[in-house]
Amino acid sequence: MSEADFDRVARVYRWAEYLALGRTLERAREYFLPRLKTCKSVLALGDGDGRFLARLLRQNPQMTAVAVDTSATMLALLRERCGERVRTVQLSALEVQAEPETDLVVTHFFLDCLTQPEVDALIKGVGAKLDPGALWVVSDFGPPRVRWLRPFAAAYVRALYLAFRILTGLRVTRLPNPQRVLDLADFVRLERKEFLFGLVYTELWQRT
Repeated sequence: MSEADFDRVARVYRWAEYLALGRTLERAREYFLPRLKTCKSVLALGDGDGRFLARLLRQNPQMTAVAVDTSATMLALLRERCGERVRTVQLSALEVQAEPETDLVVTHFFLDCLTQPEVDALIKGVGAKLDPGALWVVSDFGPPRVRWLRPFAAAYVRALYLAFRILTGLRVTRLPNPQRVLDLADFVRLERKEFLFGLVYTELWQRT
């Protein structure tokens, strides 16, 4: 996995996110919450400071959760928000396998920190352990639908990658394509919601 130190930005990440795009990323993370009320066991990969996971757990009183991140500070913030119902694992997501009862995987604005081969390996590895009917929520950046906006969006994404390279040492420079490998891993997309003309999106996938 591409090395990056997100401890450096953990405590300011929320406010930097709001400064950059307001509550757009938060709205994307929470869009499918009503569709996740029957889920019982979630694997959250790179959930950051745990704002989404805390909402999910409040909605699902019987849910158990495993949160995986390489940042000890992010995991500490997540535990503060989520309490004892979440088990945290400080490890690369590429080294983690879904537990047998997992029926939900969440990757909000995380896959863009990986190279395409890493995304392929992650989705294939985790997906292979999920039962039919399991859900996967993906939120990330993408090219806008409006063609003339795409150069501006591409410049914005390059600026984000540059900022994270300076702040965390992240070496990834290009958005991956998780849709292709989800399709190959026997998932079907149930719904997609776009924000800012598609610059930000969230998708709900299900294992067939």
